[in-house]
Amino acid sequence: MAEAGNGGATPNGPANMGVLAQYVKDLSFENPGAPGTLQPRQKTPQLNISIGVQPKQLSDTDYEVELKLDARAVDGETVLFAIELVYAGAFRLTNVKAEDVQPITMIECPRLLFPFARQILADASRNGGFPPLLLDPIDFVNLYRQRMAANQGEADRPRAV
Repeated sequence: MAEAGNGGATPNGPANMGVLAQYVKDLSFENPGAPGTLQPRQKTPQLNISIGVQPKQLSDTDYEVELKLDARAVDGETVLFAIELVYAGAFRLTNVKAEDVQPITMIECPRLLFPFARQILADASRNGGFPPLLLDPIDFVNLYRQRMAANQGEADRPRAV
């Protein structure tokens, strides 16, 4: 993201990212089968996690980045719990080159938000009667590369007129 030699600085000074705010934008916890689903289980439930990052420009320098985490625990056809969290942050990017904005908002911003979102998920699952859901760290660089590759694949696909 930064050029060698100048630390990513523009003629106006060094590149900088500041956190203006962090907040829960949306949180849902469903425990549809309680109290029956809170009983000890014979096998470990299947846990499905999906992760999304959505940046939005608010002004010339300010961006909102939403980190969406969906977790669903199932045992066969039975949903034990479902958690949907949109945790967001407002960030100010100053002296950042235009080509660096997307990697910063898709990698660095969610990397800063993740530990807080992880704690909210753990608390929600624990407060719902389950063990805390402790997500492993997320490789946002790899997610960004996958998204760019998927976008490139869509751009290369012929379109019907």
